[in-house]
Amino acid sequence: MAGEVFNSVTMNHLWYNISVFLMYYILKKYVSKSVQHLMERSTKSCLIFGAVPAFYYFADWTTTVYTDFLYRGTRVAVQFMPFIISAFYFIFVIFYHEEIQKQARVERERDILDTQFKQAQTELGSLRQMQQNALEYRHDMRHHFTLLQGMAFEGRLDEIKEYLRTAQSDIDGITPIRYCENETVNLILSSFVTKAKQSEIEFAIEANLPNSIAFSDTELCSLFSNALENAIHACENITNIKERFIKLRVFIKNNKLCIDIRNRYQIEPIFNGGLPVSKVRGHGFGTKSMIHIVEKHGGVCQFSVNDGWFIFQATA
Repeated sequence: MAGEVFNSVTMNHLWYNISVFLMYYILKKYVSKSVQHLMERSTKSCLIFGAVPAFYYFADWTTTVYTDFLYRGTRVAVQFMPFIISAFYFIFVIFYHEEIQKQARVERERDILDTQFKQAQTELGSLRQMQQNALEYRHDMRHHFTLLQGMAFEGRLDEIKEYLRTAQSDIDGITPIRYCENETVNLILSSFVTKAKQSEIEFAIEANLPNSIAFSDTELCSLFSNALENAIHACENITNIKERFIKLRVFIKNNKLCIDIRNRYQIEPIFNGGLPVSKVRGHGFGTKSMIHIVEKHGGVCQFSVNDGWFIFQATA
């Protein structure tokens, strides 16, 4: 415009350079953050976004270098580029919207998994507090003995029986059962054995783990808690109490953690792509969390059904 107004090539070049710096300022201030956010999304998002200007330059180059199509002045030549650019824009909007939705789902699932991980940390802290309470209770046994001696000296036999019954119940409630050398796994299994008893579920455990393994305490808590919680929920739906059964085997083989957890069920599980699908909206993230932890350690896991048993197996 400046070149036409002043009828000067020099003015044309001058204002061209000025406009470049002006455009740079506008892009830097108002556009760069949005583009940076777009680039942080995914490679596919960048490719979709870049397809529009890439096609424009490709079409402009091919129609001006090899042909004089755009210089003929025909209706097709005039309307060709606006139509193509508009079509590409709508295609871009559709694909980019799908990509944004996919990214939002991934971020939402990641947030839920992070929340579950934090819950596992909280639960592990509660279990450790239970263990600490047991140690304190054991430390205070001499005070209990002193009190019992006083009651026995006074001949208060009924009070002694009641006191011993209460103390036994308290100790059982806070003392983890030792299944293997790994203290974290002992705490987790003790907690779920108590939950299984409350739901009248028979829980068979075969555990052989050393105290130190490659998994962190929080990962172990999240992995076993999600698997056993799903197993207990499945067994609770079984009408016949005698059929409520959970089996757990966990051991180390060739420096790999091997897990086999299986439970009876009332309703046949639904699978999609080899994974169990929850019918309840907002559930099913526990399974994804288990898979994430196993794959993080370079392992594999599978879910299956065999002869009335729902089976979760993992090696990592």
